[in-house]
Amino acid sequence: MPVVNRIAAFAEDMAAWRHTIHRRPELGFDLHETAAFVAARLREFGVDEVHEGIAKTGLVALIHGRHPGGAIGLRADMDALPMDEITGAPYASEIPGRAHACGHDGHTAMLLGAAKYLCETRNFAGTAVLLFQPAEEQGGGGEVMVKEGVLDRWNVREVYAMHIAPGTPLGEFATTPGPIMAAVDDFTITLRGKGGHAAYPHDAVDPIPGACALVSALQTIASRNADPMKQLVVSITQVHSGSAYNVIPEEATICGTIRSYDKALHALARRRLDELVQGHATAFNLEGRVNILPGYPPTVNDPERTAFAAEVAREVATRVDTAMVPEMGAEDFSFMLEARPGAFLMLGNGDTPMCHHPAFDFDDRALPVGASTFARLIERALPLTE
Repeated sequence: MPVVNRIAAFAEDMAAWRHTIHRRPELGFDLHETAAFVAARLREFGVDEVHEGIAKTGLVALIHGRHPGGAIGLRADMDALPMDEITGAPYASEIPGRAHACGHDGHTAMLLGAAKYLCETRNFAGTAVLLFQPAEEQGGGGEVMVKEGVLDRWNVREVYAMHIAPGTPLGEFATTPGPIMAAVDDFTITLRGKGGHAAYPHDAVDPIPGACALVSALQTIASRNADPMKQLVVSITQVHSGSAYNVIPEEATICGTIRSYDKALHALARRRLDELVQGHATAFNLEGRVNILPGYPPTVNDPERTAFAAEVAREVATRVDTAMVPEMGAEDFSFMLEARPGAFLMLGNGDTPMCHHPAFDFDDRALPVGASTFARLIERALPLTE
């Protein structure tokens, strides 16, 4: 693959950085060790400024080009997942119950590789603003960084990010203009009745029949309320009730998630969810409560910047698919794309286990491709002739 020669020359360094991060996965906003490692590498490279403690453990690095100009943001997420790893890799997680099973170690290493190259060459006019973000998996670190003013403070005019993509051929890219990943809300439904002895159901108000009926009814939100030409997912992922064979429980709890690309459709799903809960609660003589946990908005690529990013990626990768089918997964880079135009690209990892699988691992051969594309985005967006 035609990666930047200088970046190809230190591909082994990028792999070593990734393996170091991979061994010591950290969660959410508590990325103290990871952030310190990233900051140390950035200072070794000679970045002009490193700002730490943003969104608790996020950091921003600035690299100035040879002449003044605009500012372009490149983002990498750094957090891991609360799960065990079964890759058997020599650099596997050393911390039980934590694993870099979504490739954020690779995203971070790619942006570090781009930083090293940009510090050495500075073949651009303006400022590369490197955004190393905590808490993509849990907590919406992207939203926190935006609210703390990272895009305004450094006058970032565009933002770009990448995510590793199992199932896409190694080193190839996929993206699409418009929505590329879905909005997400999680919900918890509580149905409360009256507990009692299972031998005397007439003396109790059993929440379980109501919960079973409600789970079936919730399937009609997507199948009978939503426009079938629009994408909507309402998934029930947990049902909890009871603790003994001979006890009718007091409560039943149902948990799940809503996913869509359309704000109006999302609002419809939330409204129908509440209406179905209240209707079933009344029908089964229960009290019904809905607690919705707002998640990430849809990740929406700016069409013009997506075409530009794809053009740049074609200089590096063997193939770029610009008609990717949008995914129902969610991504908190969405907050940055709400604040600034930009694009989100998927980088192929080959035929490997999917992200969030305990056997997933980032293929080190993708690192030079991602780092080269990050670097070329800066050079092309901020040309010296600007």
